[in-house]
Amino acid sequence: MFLTGGGALFGQPAKVGAEMAVKEINEKGGVLGRPIELLIRDCKGTPDEATRVARELIAKENVQFLVGGLTAAQGLALSEVAKTEKILYIAPISKTTAMTEPGKLHPYVFRSAANTNTEGRSAAVFMAKHPWKRIYTIGPDYEYGQMVTKAFVEWLKKLKPDVEIVAQGWPKLGEPDFTPFITAALGKKPDAAFFSLWGGDFVNFTKQAGPYGFFEKVKVVAAGEGGSPETAISLKDDLPLGITTNAYDLFYYPDTPEHKSYVERLKAFTKQEYPPSWAITGYIAVNFLAEAIKKANSTDTMKVIKALEGLTIDTPIGKQTMRAKDHQANRGQFWGTTTKVPEYPFPILRPVEYIPADNLMD
Repeated sequence: MFLTGGGALFGQPAKVGAEMAVKEINEKGGVLGRPIELLIRDCKGTPDEATRVARELIAKENVQFLVGGLTAAQGLALSEVAKTEKILYIAPISKTTAMTEPGKLHPYVFRSAANTNTEGRSAAVFMAKHPWKRIYTIGPDYEYGQMVTKAFVEWLKKLKPDVEIVAQGWPKLGEPDFTPFITAALGKKPDAAFFSLWGGDFVNFTKQAGPYGFFEKVKVVAAGEGGSPETAISLKDDLPLGITTNAYDLFYYPDTPEHKSYVERLKAFTKQEYPPSWAITGYIAVNFLAEAIKKANSTDTMKVIKALEGLTIDTPIGKQTMRAKDHQANRGQFWGTTTKVPEYPFPILRPVEYIPADNLMD
């Protein structure tokens, strides 16, 4: 997992979620009477490092399954490792559809995360509800940013053929100075902007754009989990209010017994009053794997793969199914509007809506 640098804002919580899942499974007797052993490595921010540590785990530690990676490039790299080493790999975060599309899909790769189509298209659903016609997009210039923006633009034009994409900004991942992109966007005078910046990039852009009055001048729909508590806690008063953005999970929503129980367990595990939303990515991925092993009644790779195809599991946010045809989970996302409320010292999303993935995947 991406545990140091800008991606650690989300990578560290994902690791924590995997750790909690393993702890809970082992406390119940493990899987097939054996405990799960979780070996963690920092793959930092590059696909090369993800490849290196994955191969090291396979060669030196004799791991049977891989879970992890954060960026799209890391996911694609780990998918290739899984294919060549014939080891099952579950991507808990990496979203690029290239991983599971025809020509790239192979038996050993699965994704429990949302993908770039479901994220970009669900953002377009929100954008289309408004009268905005002149749209500016800005996203990191690599696989995830390009693919989620493409999905957004194509779906928005399908819903509203008269929209105009006035320009697109493509900063590099980890860009320290967003000033040229901020001024370029404002110069186009768009009605609204679509972001696919995430983690440290979203935090830095937001802080740098504030003095320009960017969020007062331009309506924003932001993918990249800008509504996650991790981001809100990091930005606090610098998080613009009134923007539409998304999150994988929210400790304050949904108000169901299953989710409330998960949040309380996560609070106890992390000893944090406001537990991280990205923990659910690692948590669900590990539980998919554990349930597939149970169903297969074996740790044989091909038997577990067969069991994982079409498998439905209970998660803290409801049932989730791993589709057999593309090894993609039907994982939706939460969307809402950043709002300041008296209950918390940072903005939250309110109202919140869960956008299911089923109608956005094909």
